[in-house]
Amino acid sequence: MNIHSTAIIENGAQIAEGVTIGALAFIGGNVTIGSGTVIQHHASIGGHTVLGENNVVFPYACLGGQTQDLKYIGDLTGLEIGHHNIFREYVTIHSGTKEGSVTRIGHHNAFLAYSHVAHDCTLGNHIIMSSLAALAGYVRIGDYANIAWNSGVHQFCLIGDYAMLAGCSKAVMDILPFMLAEGQPAKTRYFNKINLQRHQFSQTDIDHVKNIHRILFHSKCNHSEALGQLKRYRQISNVYETVICAIESSQRGFC
Repeated sequence: MNIHSTAIIENGAQIAEGVTIGALAFIGGNVTIGSGTVIQHHASIGGHTVLGENNVVFPYACLGGQTQDLKYIGDLTGLEIGHHNIFREYVTIHSGTKEGSVTRIGHHNAFLAYSHVAHDCTLGNHIIMSSLAALAGYVRIGDYANIAWNSGVHQFCLIGDYAMLAGCSKAVMDILPFMLAEGQPAKTRYFNKINLQRHQFSQTDIDHVKNIHRILFHSKCNHSEALGQLKRYRQISNVYETVICAIESSQRGFC
């Protein structure tokens, strides 16, 4: 381990081999840090936080802080973070609210400066949250999603796999997988074609996503009728099943 002499590490913290901790960083007594992780100067890791391997936490980031939910009454909650994530300057990620609840972050995500993840959120893998983007409590973010600069997401919303919320937008309803939403409040503008191409979706699957977008947003069907049409295609490609599941599990409806 490479730990600066001025770092503050409370008794009980579990730090694996190969961890680097910079000057004046703070590590709480209930924190576990996996091998290869780098905690830069003045960063703070607190609460009941598990931080996996090969993460990088930049200066002044604060992970595992107490929830801002005013319903919090001192219960034991936590934050679980996977591997190979990047937390840039002043990122804040909070623990859960109720007894036993946990905020969860997957692997290979990038949280840019000043972005915020509130209590009880669940984030997948390969997500990019740009600077000043913020999630309210209980938000779910799918794999390869992109939350652009200065955007906000209402509590209990879903941002689906490969979806994007454009810059300066406000999502108050779900954004379905593969879709691109923008505005205040956000509306689905098109499907996220660039993201699909970037991650090597076949042209056939891209065409299927285009068909999903047409059925949901450019047909004369209501939502129930559109969902029925999608179900006729569910055996053709997994992209149909992914969108159908997102619609059927939605708590707030979709943009």
